[in-house]
This record gives sequence, structure tokens and C-alpha cells, in this order.
Amino acid sequence: MTRPPSFNPSPRRVLTGVALAAVAGVGVLAAEVLWALRGGSVAFSPVPAAARAFVSAAGGEPITLLVLGDSTAVGQGADYESGIAVAAAQHLARRGPVTLRNRAVSGATWADVRAEQLPAAMKFGPDVVVLAAGANDVTHLTSLGSVQRDIEQTVTALRTANPRARVVLTGAPDMGAVPRFLPPLRWVATWRTQRLNAAIEETATELAVTVAPIAQRTGALFRANRGLFAADDFHPNASGYATWNPVLAEALDRALSAQH
Repeated sequence: MTRPPSFNPSPRRVLTGVALAAVAGVGVLAAEVLWALRGGSVAFSPVPAAARAFVSAAGGEPITLLVLGDSTAVGQGADYESGIAVAAAQHLARRGPVTLRNRAVSGATWADVRAEQLPAAMKFGPDVVVLAAGANDVTHLTSLGSVQRDIEQTVTALRTANPRARVVLTGAPDMGAVPRFLPPLRWVATWRTQRLNAAIEETATELAVTVAPIAQRTGALFRANRGLFAADDFHPNASGYATWNPVLAEALDRALSAQH
């Protein structure tokens, strides 16, 4: 009996097969993301555009706080007062009177922050900036290099407006904890969140800005308690934002106490 010929694929064929599988996987992931987001009501509301004042009981120097980002900065899933923008302003008001200007837009990626939100915000010359974006870059499969370039350009522009501006990056929340995402999408979302946040932290170190590690510090809490999510099973509710806010407050304190 003759033996069947052995199959020894060339390295080129192996690499081609891997590439095709990766492309197919990206297509499946994108389709699953669209299905998950359309599978229920994920409403996006506009953010209040007017400046908001917060009085300080302790006096102190006035602070202009600028918030740019996505639905996490808008407080989507809860009332606006429960979101991280208002929480950040209230925390900073312990130091001095705060004027909050929030230009975040639900659904924004880092490219949107740089190209659409930043130009209108440059005139404010903020003292403190919270950049809360990354979740949509996880689901949109944005390249890590692109996110890093957008962050660098955004921070550089903000420091041009005010060289002493203190900047805090939240990174992406743990998208693998989102109940709307089922396996295998949930596993991919976890991997993507970790890679994206690692890239954001690398860029933050290079730029000497502060990171509020929301995913790292609170991801396990969201995975264990579905009650931290809004009815859309996608955004945090008021309790979810309350879980994030102490992490952001600590980062703001570190940013303000750091030498610049």
C-alpha cells in the first residue's frame, strides 16, 4: 500500500492562511458588535453645552475644567449629574471654584475627540482636562497607533493653549464586562480593552499625563454585578458611575500634585 503524500505547506501559505483567518475574524467581530448594539435600545443623548459653575466652600483659585470624550463623559445610562464630568467638577471644587465645560459626544472615538471636539475647546485654555475616550475604539477596532497619535496631538494642542494644564486620561472601561456582549465577542472585547489601555498608558507616560485606571480598578466589580449597568446592558447606571468616580478623583489629585 502506498502512503499518501505528506502535506508540508510553505511558510508563505501558512502566513496567508493566518492573515485570511484574521481578516475573517475582524469581519465576524464587527458584525457581532453591530448586532449587539442594534439588539436593543442604546440611546445616545447630547451633552449640555453651556458652561456650568461649581462654587467652592474653601475659596481658592478658580479652575477651568474641560471634559472631552464619549458617552462615559456624557453620563449616558444615568442622569447627567451622576456622570464623571460633574463628579470631577465637584471633586475639584474642594480646591477652588470650578467652571465645567463639557464637549463630549456619545459614540465618539479618539479621532472624533481630536478632529471635532478639540478645535472648539482650544479657546478655553483649561487648567484641568479629563479625556474620557476609548470604549468606541475598542468596538470599532481602531488601530493602536492611530489612537496613540490622536492622544499625542490632542494633549500637545491642549498644552499649547495652557502649558500648565493638567491632563487625566481614563482609557476604555472594561468592555469585556458589558452584558450586551456575549462570548466570543466578550472575550475579544476584553483582549482589545487590555491592548488599547496598554497603548494609552504608554503614551501617557511619554507625555507625562495621568491615567485613571478605570478598567483595571473596577472591571471585576462590573463583571460581578450586573446591577451596575443601565437598562440597555451597555452603559453604566448611576451606581456604575459612582464606582468609577473615586478612581477618577484619585487621578485628579495625583495630576494636580505632580510637578509639571
